[in-house]
Amino acid sequence: MPLPKPPAKKASLLSASDFDSQAAPKPGTRATKQDNPGPALLDLFDPHPKAPAAKAPAPAPAATPRAVQAPAAGYLPVKAISRGTATEPRPRKPRASGPPKLFVLDTNVLMHDPMSLFRFDEHDVYLPMITLEELDGHKKGMSEVSRNVRQVSRELDALAGGADSAKFDPAAGVALAKTGHKEAGGTLFFQTTFLDAKLPAGLPQGKADNQILGVVQGLREQHPTRDVVLVSKDINMRIKARALGLPAEDYFNDKTLEDGDLLYTGVLPLPADFWERHGKTMESWQQGGSTFYRIAGPLVPVLMVNQFVYLETPGAAPLYAKVTEITGKTAVLKTLKDYSHAKNAIWGVTARNREQNFALNLLMDPDCDFITLTGTAGTGKTLMTLAAGLSQVMDDRRYSEIIVTRVTVPVGEDIGFLPGTEEEKMGPWMGALDDNLEVLSKNDSGAGEWGRAATNDLVRSKIKIKSLNFMRGRTFLNKFVLIDEAQNLTPKQMKTLITRAGPGTKIVCLGNLAQIDTPYLTEGSSGLTFAVDRFKGWPHSGHVMLARGERSRLADYASDVL
Repeated sequence: MPLPKPPAKKASLLSASDFDSQAAPKPGTRATKQDNPGPALLDLFDPHPKAPAAKAPAPAPAATPRAVQAPAAGYLPVKAISRGTATEPRPRKPRASGPPKLFVLDTNVLMHDPMSLFRFDEHDVYLPMITLEELDGHKKGMSEVSRNVRQVSRELDALAGGADSAKFDPAAGVALAKTGHKEAGGTLFFQTTFLDAKLPAGLPQGKADNQILGVVQGLREQHPTRDVVLVSKDINMRIKARALGLPAEDYFNDKTLEDGDLLYTGVLPLPADFWERHGKTMESWQQGGSTFYRIAGPLVPVLMVNQFVYLETPGAAPLYAKVTEITGKTAVLKTLKDYSHAKNAIWGVTARNREQNFALNLLMDPDCDFITLTGTAGTGKTLMTLAAGLSQVMDDRRYSEIIVTRVTVPVGEDIGFLPGTEEEKMGPWMGALDDNLEVLSKNDSGAGEWGRAATNDLVRSKIKIKSLNFMRGRTFLNKFVLIDEAQNLTPKQMKTLITRAGPGTKIVCLGNLAQIDTPYLTEGSSGLTFAVDRFKGWPHSGHVMLARGERSRLADYASDVL
């Protein structure tokens, strides 16, 4: 199809008001599907009707608004006029019509996420005075909550203070974008007057939660045309609010994923017709004992670097490979080392299933600096990681020592203070480490009792147990860092640990997202989920979701039915 002729004369531009009046879609008209739809054009009025009509130099992109029919002659079809250059950021459009919502924040939301003030887009935020009182009561201490409270106080001081603090009008509020958070288009309001709201007589008026409910009720009476919503991380607070007829929501912005099933697994099964669809343009070569395949086809856009792919076809040799490179429309696959064979055993540990083989390939790869392994109980996460760490510390001398740490969140009641040094205090939390070291020492059956005892002493000298409480400010050089039970970490704690890595350090995070013991953490907001989602596709990181348990038939059955 030949291109249309270029215009013979420049078209005149409209003013902003004329453009808005002509570009607005007519009410009552609907776009109909045509057999051969043409390019989407805008009919703009030509202020000089004597000027010859010019055709559009090129079809408009699909994102151009639908055409508006010309009611009379003198209209000129041209491409949609851009209101800014390509480098200018487009203004955020409101997600809903009508006035913005007014979100009343509970104290626990600010304690959980100190940046929650700026997470409500174009909507307004309201802080009751009792919320500020509760923040003041939690500002002292070295806990995570105290640090978050102090950060919230600094943010509020920057919003309400500054050089123009004398001009601050509490009734008009303060723009949340004042301190540079351009994503927040709303206004922050403080409670400055007493809101006399009638709550049921049975509710104690002196309790902070009931006072916040009274504020929400009073705001709904003052602003009947606006949606006033309570945001709280306390489930009982939300239940109480809904029982009183007040809208209440959980704080969802801290969730990396809405559904845990959407978490990146690190493994992708290839379609059965993979060789037929990609074999014609495929290149293959061998290097270093591995076979490489360069593919180009419809599968490439969905692949990520360090993602594992497999193809198991009855009657044919299976393919197990890892994506090592993605360049444009091509990807390079590298076949894996078979750690399920006894000749490739790592400290006597062999892979018992496909995902374990993928995990061992990651753990033994010197180019992978950050690895995450998830899976149910008994999938071999700790055993494989410890075996790979000992092999690279004791045999390959790639790392100087192994550092093991975990979150000290008890499952039941706390047993109180523990005596001894840091490692002795961490001893009761490291039962999993002792169990796995016992398994690894039994694999050396020919050493005898004295040989095994000497080996255990040597292994123990290469393993250091550290507490998370003393990690800030440290730097690990040439260390193999094992973070167990990482599902109980918050995203901020996960960032603190990962940024401890110095040159030559590998960090491995292990966890089961179905066993979260930290309050206010879910599968979507866990630090482990956060790390998996943010590191996927990075050339020096990898993730595998282990699927099948290998501990015992009892443990496997309990994981499924309990």
